[in-house]
Amino acid sequence: MVGFKTALFFRLQAVTLTLFLNRAVMMSSAARTSDKPWADGPCTLVATPQYVTKKTDIFTLGATHMAHIHNAILRGYNSIYQQAPYVTDEDKPEFIGYAQAWFRFVKSHHDDEELELFPKVEEVVGTKGIWDATHKEHESFLSGLASFNDYLAQLAEPFDFDGQELRRIMDSFQDPFVNHFHNEIATIASFGKLPSAPKPSTQEAMNAAAIFRAWGKKTVTKAGYTDVVPFFLLNLDKTYEDGNWASWPPMPAPIRWALINIGGAYHWGQWKFASCDSSGQPRALYALQFPENVKGQKKQHQEL
Repeated sequence: MVGFKTALFFRLQAVTLTLFLNRAVMMSSAARTSDKPWADGPCTLVATPQYVTKKTDIFTLGATHMAHIHNAILRGYNSIYQQAPYVTDEDKPEFIGYAQAWFRFVKSHHDDEELELFPKVEEVVGTKGIWDATHKEHESFLSGLASFNDYLAQLAEPFDFDGQELRRIMDSFQDPFVNHFHNEIATIASFGKLPSAPKPSTQEAMNAAAIFRAWGKKTVTKAGYTDVVPFFLLNLDKTYEDGNWASWPPMPAPIRWALINIGGAYHWGQWKFASCDSSGQPRALYALQFPENVKGQKKQHQEL
């Protein structure tokens, strides 16, 4: 009897692994094509300070790590904006879930900055008011972000989803949103020039570096392993900036695989809308792969 149970256990494990592997193959389909919009617009992506300046001080590195998170959020925004009008009724429930995962990512990121990162960095830098402009930038798009979530959460049925209406809401906060996600990177990188900033190779500098490392890891994982984490990883482009960040974030390949294929399995149908496959390669946006849907939606919009 023990032998039978053991054999059954391993058989179930094998079946489960096969299912995950099949899903992983699905996540790697559809290479990006140059003749269709991709997730690098309408919001422009952020150039990482380390790539641009080649500096390696703690604030350049901290700003660069933040830029990667911001770019995943911006690719998420763009992938939602580009696909929203062309989602079929059949795919609307999963697309709504994908868009809501993006909202939770942004909201958690914002809250975590305000409550944890900003006060800690201000203490380390030793200068009050270094985030004043950033606070105002946050306020400039929060109402629009709330409208985005309210629209999705208050739909009576998924089939009531209107991609053009979601785009209208996104247009209402797009400019201040992009402005902030770029400006914050420049702000962090500039802290190294402050007279009160920690000097290189000091204990204070090491403390500041530790703050950025710990916060960068925690801010994504604490938001949710089954939705925000896979959303984040599936909107990281390993080819960005000449492939310099192909190994970012640093983690063993099996861990990355598990976070996407096991953690993300609960909401698996949502990830077909992501901008990159499970290996971090850009891929064609799912809802734009069907010309008949795109053509039909454009014709309908023109008739209204």
